[in-house]
Order: sequence, then structure tokens, then C-alpha cells
Amino acid sequence: MRDNEVERGTESYLGPLDAPDDHEPADEERGSGEASLIDDVVALLSDGKTYAEAELAFQKSRAGYTANRAKGAIAFGLAAFGVFHLALIAGAVGLVIALVPLIGPWGATAVVTLALIVVGIVLLRMLKGRIDDIRDAFSEGAEE
Repeated sequence: MRDNEVERGTESYLGPLDAPDDHEPADEERGSGEASLIDDVVALLSDGKTYAEAELAFQKSRAGYTANRAKGAIAFGLAAFGVFHLALIAGAVGLVIALVPLIGPWGATAVVTLALIVVGIVLLRMLKGRIDDIRDAFSEGAEE
């Protein structure tokens, strides 16, 4: 039977055209055709388990991707630190060489060394201030 063909005197099943020829509608004697509450709960638990497995797989994949990117970021950060360190050394040596004609080799070395020590001390004091701020933030939170 196709489309709107209906046999006279009997009810025929008008289903999708791709249904097999031997397909019969659900018998009324087998039940109302609706799933029971237990079937719904079992289906819900199955769907929940599938969702949890998919979410776990996604999070594992995301963690692997993040770890891979973090390793690369650390490598690039260390390489940049090394290059900047070499640049500062080259700058200090160049400054000493530039000052040699003006104040001599020992004076140029002393001036550059003292200037670097002063900059280092200033940076250490700034670091100590930041660490004290962090310590104070945690000590205030513990008292409340």
C-alpha cells in the first residue's frame, strides 16, 4: 500500500514508505504502546552513563591538549629568559667597554657592577613588598 490507499472495511497501517512490507502496527493486547516508568528510568540511566563517559573522554582530551601546550609554553618561556639574560650580559659588557676610554677599565667595571647591584637591590625590595602583600592577604583572611 502506498500513500493514501486504504482498503475498504479494514483499517490498514499507513506508515512511512521505507517500512518493511511485513511491518504491523503494535497490537493493542501487548500494552498501550507507551514505555513503562522502569523503562524510562533505565533509559535515563543509560543516557546519563553515556553522557558521563563522553564528558570524561572530552575532559581527558582537553587536559592532554593543555599539558602539551603548557610544555611548549614553558620551553618558549625558558628560551626567552635565556636570550634576555644573554642580552643583559652583552649590554653590561658593552657598557664596560664604552666607559673604558672615559674612566679606565677598573673604573668602568666598578661603575657597571655597582649600578647592577643597585638595580638588583631595588628589584629585591619590590619583590619583598609583593610577598608581604600576599602574606598580609592570607593572614587577614585567617583571622576573620
